[in-house]
Amino acid sequence: MTVDSIHILLIEDNLAEARLLQEFLKEGSFKEFSLVHVKRLSEALDAIGDDICAPCLYDLILLDLTLPDSQGLESLKPLITRAPCLPIVVLTNTNDEQLAIEAVRKGAQDYLVKRQINPQLLIRSLRYAIERKQVLETLRALNESLKNRVEERTAELIKAREVNQFKSEFVSILSHDIRNPLNAILLSAGLLKSSDDQLTPDKKVAHYQMIRSAIKNMSLLLDEASFIGQADSGKLNCELIEIDLIGFCHAIVDEIQLTAAQKNIDIVFNIKGNHINILGDEKLLHHILTNLLGNAVKYSLSNSKVIFDLIFQSQAVILRIQDSGIGIPIQEQKQLFQPFHRASNVGKIPGTGLGLAIVKKSVEAHGGEIYVQSQEGIGSTFTVTLPLLKS
Repeated sequence: MTVDSIHILLIEDNLAEARLLQEFLKEGSFKEFSLVHVKRLSEALDAIGDDICAPCLYDLILLDLTLPDSQGLESLKPLITRAPCLPIVVLTNTNDEQLAIEAVRKGAQDYLVKRQINPQLLIRSLRYAIERKQVLETLRALNESLKNRVEERTAELIKAREVNQFKSEFVSILSHDIRNPLNAILLSAGLLKSSDDQLTPDKKVAHYQMIRSAIKNMSLLLDEASFIGQADSGKLNCELIEIDLIGFCHAIVDEIQLTAAQKNIDIVFNIKGNHINILGDEKLLHHILTNLLGNAVKYSLSNSKVIFDLIFQSQAVILRIQDSGIGIPIQEQKQLFQPFHRASNVGKIPGTGLGLAIVKKSVEAHGGEIYVQSQEGIGSTFTVTLPLLKS
């Protein structure tokens, strides 16, 4: 559309006035124009259509304020709702400045008194109305773009602040958790140095074992923290290889069963569906299963069962681990996968609070999802759904 070519929708119930306006348009400076004339507001709405996203057939609306099915400025609202981008020029028999101001305030681009209209005035009004509407739409688009940029930048700043706060908390908690095994190492090493001749061989062995255990715990904590750091910085690699998932799961169960046997806990491994080799990252899958099965054993009572279901579906594989342990308080389940978060009911059961965060990162690296259902004092069920990446 150019200002030399225009498509007008005229809403006017007076046929004589409609013809006069058409004659004025013919005398105007438009190289070409088309005019669709309707007598009612309802007919105009039908002509515009109800899909505001569809391209409009018109460039401008000429609106009489006295219609059989609508009176006054109330006609503006449904038209603007249906066609927000179309400029509207109001036609009236009343030379009322207040009415003109109110019409513009409600969305009209111009206001013409019928008895004062001539070809030059009409053409000028139509051109100005279209140009003003285009300027307004441009300003609105720029304003919306600016608003979106401000919102995006604000979100970035909030995210950066949250990340910085998380980093500070992360370092603080990590330092605290490292201090415990470090103190144990310093204490045992000090005793071995200062009281070596007074310690029995068994005492020396006990102190050496304490040092090794503390070093192992510290190394594990640093490895887990490093894993979370890599995941958060987007440097976590997911190296897919073909895996016999049943054999892989059997090996993990055998590994965890050694710990489970100390509490007389039986791990029941069930396989459902048609077995197929999948593509997965062995290291990440090992993190998922050892953490979930290890937690199930750790937080279960002695002489109980942990049920591990491996379910093959057409589009996904499901790993479901159910225990009958201490459960997780409902109000804490939303924070369960946050680093260093541990439920308030764990008591003296040891843990770093990083295991489930690692599980979630590992699941997400495979494009999967993890859910938890838990009731305090009853037990927990963790369900991991991984898309079936076939070899």
